[in-house]
Amino acid sequence: MYRTSSRLVRAALAAIAVVSAWLAVASSASATVPVTQTSMPGFAAPETEEKYNQVGVIKVGSPQAKNVLVFEPGTSAGAGYFVPFAKWVVEHATGWQVWAVERRENLIEDQSELDKAKTGEATPEELFNYYLGWLSKPPGTIEPHFKFVPDSSVAFARQWGMNVAVEDLHRVIEAAKALHGSVVLGGHSLGGSIVTAYATWKFPEGNAGAVGLRGLVYDDGGSRPTPVSAKEAEESLEKLSKKTPWLSFGGVRTPFLGILSALGSTLTVVDPKGEALLEKFSGLPESLKCRIPPFTGPFVRCTNEAGFGYSVNVGSSPPNLKAGQIHGGKGLEEVAEADGLHGWNGEGALTPVQRYAEMLSGTGLSSADGTEWYFPERLTIDTGAVANGNENPAQSVLDVHSTQGSNLPQVLKIYAFATELGKQGVLTSAETLAKQSEIPSSNLTLINEENTYAHNDPAGAYPNNEFFNHLVPFLEGIAK
Repeated sequence: MYRTSSRLVRAALAAIAVVSAWLAVASSASATVPVTQTSMPGFAAPETEEKYNQVGVIKVGSPQAKNVLVFEPGTSAGAGYFVPFAKWVVEHATGWQVWAVERRENLIEDQSELDKAKTGEATPEELFNYYLGWLSKPPGTIEPHFKFVPDSSVAFARQWGMNVAVEDLHRVIEAAKALHGSVVLGGHSLGGSIVTAYATWKFPEGNAGAVGLRGLVYDDGGSRPTPVSAKEAEESLEKLSKKTPWLSFGGVRTPFLGILSALGSTLTVVDPKGEALLEKFSGLPESLKCRIPPFTGPFVRCTNEAGFGYSVNVGSSPPNLKAGQIHGGKGLEEVAEADGLHGWNGEGALTPVQRYAEMLSGTGLSSADGTEWYFPERLTIDTGAVANGNENPAQSVLDVHSTQGSNLPQVLKIYAFATELGKQGVLTSAETLAKQSEIPSSNLTLINEENTYAHNDPAGAYPNNEFFNHLVPFLEGIAK
């Protein structure tokens, strides 16, 4: 099915009282959905300390459900990102679990004070001081505090590329298959590139990774059809060998983006109306500080919720962080409350700011959130050689084995959803992948919401969500 849709006015929202009651019931139902965190032995990556050779999984839904949707996060995203959405899915897709992959790099994070804040054992000020406040104080003033991880102690992460990600994912997929139901592999953003890499990977037994899968889901991601050259691959590895193993997302260096995301979201959850503590951090980019109007107006004091919303909302979030944006409502309240703080106006939001905060904070989770503080640049480099599973010279340079792009099972179902970031290219990549293996067009569900959805709205939009509306019947149609 191919459809281009726009954001229409839903008549179902006519009565505010009815909607409020419905949301209360839905929220209560979500609270009862089982969520478990586990880990399993991962790939023995070269030179990697043994404690990092494991992969985490957050399992959402009944353990008795035999069908599994495995979700791979995108660039600088953690498994917690999918949990609110996954709860919603398993409430409506009978017989399904959702497993969110927690990649090995998350083991490096120090989540200790965040765990305390989530359970009320640390105040917002203590949380802020532990991770950022200590930086502006004389040495020894705040102890203990966050310790930076020297690049020299994790040099092996320069080899955490596509081969490592796919091999770790293979362990998760095999565990899902052991339940003897249908297994679907999905990914958001760069996670979509990993989906294609896995599906077209030539494993030692000679089969493509897609063998045994019933479907693929692309949430605004996928693989570019044209690969980088072998020379470009070699040059990228040479540059990587001389610098940090970690990617700077949107120009914000590691681990600050992850810390800012974790703190901003968690403070929004635990103290939404308190004064935005991140605004007190001297290292906070000016583009993320509350201004009315955005970008050009004077700086204003705002709440934690408003500060977080301002930094992620389309219209106020800076262009370099477009991959982190949502449609979160009208924006900062122009008139301050009696305490002088400007709040957040979420009217018209696709993704409520509080819901997105829960996604990134990892509400209810232990030692996990929705952001990767340390994202291996090698993984980004290697996506350039996937090329929709077609063999090319760069693959031998980068140890990428996605060569089975024309050997996928013809019964495979594919669902791709495009937003204003991925645009039509997301759907074209999915169509091209299907054509290579003569998968019939009737097996494809392609939805284009590039005019209405930001990059994170598919997982965050609530209670009206086009991605969700098509995903549930997609899953139900291939359940065992």
